[in-house]
Amino acid sequence: MINTFSVKQFRIIALIEGESYICFGITMTLKYIFEILEPNYIVGMIHGLVFILYCFWLLVLTVRNTWSWSEGIIFFIASLIPFGTFYIDAKYLKKIQQS
Repeated sequence: MINTFSVKQFRIIALIEGESYICFGITMTLKYIFEILEPNYIVGMIHGLVFILYCFWLLVLTVRNTWSWSEGIIFFIASLIPFGTFYIDAKYLKKIQQS
């Protein structure tokens, strides 16, 4: 059976999720300071979809014992913190993918 859920794919999703979080923060400024609503709506939807994909991929890889449940919880918490996904990529995901 082909393993369709890989750590390499999760790393890519994690980086996209981190970038979408930053973009969402920028569009929040546009929305509340400059009253430009459209970018926030579009980027917010994209960020929401990427976040759901990130959580789904995280759950699948954690259940498949790619990493421990404690690491899975750390990875989830990192998705809620700005720049958190970049941190877990540098600290954990590169090492896991190489092993």
